[in-house]
Amino acid sequence: MAEYTPENQSEDDELYEHYAFTADKGQTPLRIDKYLMNFIENATRNKIQAAAKEGNIYVNDTPIKSNYKVKPFDKIRVLFEHPPYENLLTPEDIPLNIVYEDADLLVVNKEPGMVVHPGHGNYSGTLINALIYHFENLPNNSSNRPGLVHRIDKDTSGLLVIAKNEESMTHLSKQFFNKTSEREYVAIAWGNMDEDEGTIEGNIGRHPKNRLQNTVYYGDDSDKGKPAVTHYKVIERLGYVTLVSCMLETGRTHQIRVHMKHIGHTLFNDERYGGERILKGTTFTKYRQFVDNCFKILPRQALHAKTLGFIHPTTGEMMRFESEIPKDMQDCIEKWRNYSKHQDGE
Repeated sequence: MAEYTPENQSEDDELYEHYAFTADKGQTPLRIDKYLMNFIENATRNKIQAAAKEGNIYVNDTPIKSNYKVKPFDKIRVLFEHPPYENLLTPEDIPLNIVYEDADLLVVNKEPGMVVHPGHGNYSGTLINALIYHFENLPNNSSNRPGLVHRIDKDTSGLLVIAKNEESMTHLSKQFFNKTSEREYVAIAWGNMDEDEGTIEGNIGRHPKNRLQNTVYYGDDSDKGKPAVTHYKVIERLGYVTLVSCMLETGRTHQIRVHMKHIGHTLFNDERYGGERILKGTTFTKYRQFVDNCFKILPRQALHAKTLGFIHPTTGEMMRFESEIPKDMQDCIEKWRNYSKHQDGE
């Protein structure tokens, strides 16, 4: 699996490193522009070719052209004269839905569509841009991201806790690391789940061929990735989809999305993992139209961070917060509920 190293400044040539990859030992010869499209979010082939033309793509410390073929163990670096945009944080006056705040922390209910922290392709309009506008001197986490104890995906809605000082950051981060925080998500998953409840275990790591996805490693590869555990419970069966509660024991990137796909129940309208296609149901045109309407109502993966619980870093009190399922997801659930009732009556 290709190894990814974080962005940092290149010391030798006054260029800034934006990406660094090491091709894995099984890499078949592949043009560098095609290779990088699998690993860099929002990259187009034109942009990659332009970067190569400008001499910004290095393989084994030598600038290469866009037709270069990547080989096993090649060390690939993308360098530019400016630092990575996510290092240039700009305060932005973006309203925040704060459900709780005191001197040590705040709990935010994030809207779907809001990116949590700046990254390639999303340099403004993020939760961090909003936080540093509204709050001064937020502590940095281990990735130098102000206030962030944990994160949720752009198109996932729901609750996040933000640390306002170093002590809170340390205390809260430790709870998430030690798996003592409580996190419940509600999801709509494709298919009628066999069991009413269960536990999904399987190491999660980057997909070997597509860096924008994660995957579960098992069998001979079970030593790869990081351990991940998700407990699920069926809330309501809605015919060709299931409303399910997921409790996180660990917090890996895309954990619920990857684990649910792994057991054959990809999240509804999860485009990155193939849930934007009709995965269960009939071939009738009417049904296809119904599902398309559901996709329009809920134009994102059906995932909401509903419950968040943790011990307050100063008072030692157990705190628990609940967030209502947002309207887009609720409307989609209602449509499926009506559809499944109609099917049952036939």
